[in-house]
Amino acid sequence: MKGIKRYLESRIGTYGFFFEDLNSGFSYGYNENVQTVAAGCMKLPIAVSVIKAVEKEKISFLDKVKIHQEDKVYGTGILHEFDDREYTIFELLVAMLIQSDNTAANKLIDIVGMDVINEDIKAQGLKNTHLNRKTSDERSASKGIENITSALDLSHIWKHLHEATFLSEKNSTMLIDILRRQQIKNKLALYIPDDLKYEISSKTGDKTGVENDTALIQLSKGDFVFTILSMAIPNSVYGTVTLAKSGKMMWDEVCNNWD
Repeated sequence: MKGIKRYLESRIGTYGFFFEDLNSGFSYGYNENVQTVAAGCMKLPIAVSVIKAVEKEKISFLDKVKIHQEDKVYGTGILHEFDDREYTIFELLVAMLIQSDNTAANKLIDIVGMDVINEDIKAQGLKNTHLNRKTSDERSASKGIENITSALDLSHIWKHLHEATFLSEKNSTMLIDILRRQQIKNKLALYIPDDLKYEISSKTGDKTGVENDTALIQLSKGDFVFTILSMAIPNSVYGTVTLAKSGKMMWDEVCNNWD
């Protein structure tokens, strides 16, 4: 993993990464506690809070929610393309995770509550993560207000899911399975063999100057968490290439040095 650190140090921008073998407990990090713009990776802790609210019987996956024209926001996702209609909370959850749908994310933030989501973040022991705004709040964004996280915090969420220490085992497994279907596999997973790509649960995030990816990799030889976050990169292609190369280095390390 030191090779990944040296590689990231040679690249333009600021990077943080964290790797952990969840079976042996071996871990390696670099700038893993540095607060970074979360971008779409914020949808991972939002999803955990939605499911926690279901477990507490505050809401149900089958509750129906109307999406009106004024709810629709552009960027990632597809719900903004449809006529006004009702969706179940579960449908919104899946759209937010698989398509990184911003309309779904904003509606789920409204339903669960920003304060509750931040309380759940603290309850998981995450010290560098905070939901400060909805995805469409351009006024806040123009003032420099961003949702923040760190490589270590996102990796800890995967560990909670893997060990079912915050959500139930059934719901932890369900969320991991949904995130296996996450459609964007062109960052950390780009160079991983195609037949194994869907053994990887992941959530990406990006915006100007930011390319992020966080993943749980479940293989016959073990279960691993790998997260890389970036800031101040020259452009999205540069950042994507950097994450993909780092993912390849991590994959080679696991394949060659883990039994």
